[in-house]
Amino acid sequence: MNTTWTQVYDPFGHWWLSALVASLPIIVLFTLLAGLRVKPHWSALAGAATAILVAILVFHMPASLAGGSFLYGVATGLMNIVWIVVAAVYLYDISVSTGDFEIMKASVGGVSSDRRLQLLLVAFCFGAFIEGCAGFGSPVAIAGAFMIGLGFKPFHAAALNLIANTAPVAWGAIGTPVHMLAAVTLLPEADMNAMIGRILPITAIIVPFWLVRAMVPWKETFEVLPAILVVGISFASMQFFWSNHMDSNLVDITAGLFSLLCTVVFLLFWKPKRIWRFAEDTAVPAAVGAPAAVTSSARPTSAVGSAQPALTSSSSYTTGQIFKAWIPFLILSVFVFLWGYKPIKDYMNVHTTPAWLTAEGKPNGGWSTPLHRKISRDKPVVPKPTPEGAKFPFIWFSATGTGCFLAAIVGGLIRGVRPIKLIKVFGYTLYRMRFAVLAISAMLGLGFVTRYSGTDAVLGLAFTHTGWFFPFFGTFLGWLGVALTGSDTSSNALFGSLQRITAEQLHLDPILMTAANSAGGVMGKMVDAQSICVATAATNQLGNEGMIFRFVFWHSIALGAIVGIIVMLYAYVFPYLVPHGLTFIH
Repeated sequence: MNTTWTQVYDPFGHWWLSALVASLPIIVLFTLLAGLRVKPHWSALAGAATAILVAILVFHMPASLAGGSFLYGVATGLMNIVWIVVAAVYLYDISVSTGDFEIMKASVGGVSSDRRLQLLLVAFCFGAFIEGCAGFGSPVAIAGAFMIGLGFKPFHAAALNLIANTAPVAWGAIGTPVHMLAAVTLLPEADMNAMIGRILPITAIIVPFWLVRAMVPWKETFEVLPAILVVGISFASMQFFWSNHMDSNLVDITAGLFSLLCTVVFLLFWKPKRIWRFAEDTAVPAAVGAPAAVTSSARPTSAVGSAQPALTSSSSYTTGQIFKAWIPFLILSVFVFLWGYKPIKDYMNVHTTPAWLTAEGKPNGGWSTPLHRKISRDKPVVPKPTPEGAKFPFIWFSATGTGCFLAAIVGGLIRGVRPIKLIKVFGYTLYRMRFAVLAISAMLGLGFVTRYSGTDAVLGLAFTHTGWFFPFFGTFLGWLGVALTGSDTSSNALFGSLQRITAEQLHLDPILMTAANSAGGVMGKMVDAQSICVATAATNQLGNEGMIFRFVFWHSIALGAIVGIIVMLYAYVFPYLVPHGLTFIH
């Protein structure tokens, strides 16, 4: 291909009609996924096929470029997204196979017998840590299993975990949504990462209070206000620090662990005046290190289902056993940090990248795909025709997913797992993740087709008609993307570039609006069909999806509106707080 194709933004001569046709792939995706409840991988493939047809037949994109952009998106998804998710889930599967996961549950549950404090420790703190490691529904399933083991009612285990799994979503699976946002928008990742870290810490202080209030009345909520503040402030402060001064990989892992540690230490010195339990709870195990105290039971709000048997007390395990159970996840944190440390990453790139994939003397320059500089954006999206880059960096060893995978192997070997069993567990992980892999790959293919065909620009130009109110509207665009796709990563792939284009047309800061897409998206996580299905399956609530959806829907809308207001304030009141020119510090 020696010629360059220039994108077309209004093939029909009417912006609203061109925008309507450009939105067909998203309409197909959302209708199949949310309306007809077609499985995510089939919905994503159908959406991608629609995007290719619209690009070729309506926007006159050469078929070779349309197909190439889809394959480029799939390859990017496999290397940068899928590999991380599979490796992180593999680590979890190893912990389950060794029995360490049961010890981890007992160690968390033994800190306090108060249901409100257990909710904060498990659903919020530990759930955030799991979100940082794996994401993509894992926290809802894992923390839900935790809460069932602790004796929570299935309804609470499902619904409350959905609410809790909001503040950390933007950095799930080792920062995957932020990586995707940078890939599709071509904006500095450090700046967007920091901007998200200036929006969500505000909500991170609110969500723990919101979470407890969703389970108990106001009076019982204020009884544990000191613990709520410790959880929220410790999490938010570390989330802000790491996202603004370190990197995008370990934001949730460090914030979750820091919040968990601060709360556990705080609970060694502070106890609520009374222990709040479900009315159906019969035995109240004493909290570790707590003096004997009179406990009282209370009737929870929205009590649904029956209480489950209490988890084995952490006193059944030694400190050594508990520490060993957590070792694989600690190793994961170390490996991810090393893999993100620039001198080490550069060294691995130089010595592991195949020579034929180097570019301009830089091993991470990448292979120039057939798309590279063959597609140009045009006015009014850019001041002058600008060729789009399309290089594929095959940095297989320094990829974050490789670090996660090696951490799982090392953690398993340290815990005494034989190599043959590690292979079998990995095979099991690949088998159960097969449809998720297909869905993520197809979703990324769809996102890249919309980007290179220019249909995202068509929609972005249409959204300029929302004018002054766009910061709020754009935030809910991210919310809608996650609510209907189940993934902040997928929402960023679909709408990230659109947010940039619209912001530039409206003279808003593109760093702010692309970050708003991810930050607003996290509040849609609790209502997406995928998360609700994961929650009901993990807590044996199949058939109650509608009831859980109704419970969390207004929580989602209200929290999303709060994020929208925060973005509006940054846009018009505090624009000088939007970061520019930052770099990651390692």
